Amino acid sequence: MAAPSGAASCEDFAEFQELLRVMRTIDDRIVHELNTTIPTASFVGKVDPGQTCKELYESLMDAHTNRERIIKNCISQTSTVVKTLKEEREKAPEDSGLLKQLRKEQTKVFNERCRIHYKPPKSQ
Repeated sequence: MAAPSGAASCEDFAEFQELLRVMRTIDDRIVHELNTTIPTASFVGKVDPGQTCKELYESLMDAHTNRERIIKNCISQTSTVVKTLKEEREKAPEDSGLLKQLRKEQTKVFNERCRIHYKPPKSQ
């Protein structure tokens, strides 16, 4: 079970969550994978259990490495955006366009993270 290896976008939190969910498939199905890859007594001569377990382990470690890489990349991307906006805000604290952009980003992040748990009242 190969994990997606393309560059992950962190702009859409729901999409990022879905990517992580897909990448966790091997972890979530480890018992099934072991049951279907380790030969029973009747098939022990046809399949090398050592090689099969080694391949499953390598696949599991690759999935962990890829998931960790994507998470760290997303943290880095988000930190860079926040740092840039913070620097811009410090340079021009009264820039209404920048404040609107910051508010829009904050609202977007809030909605992405909390939409399932809380719906804020409509704006007056």
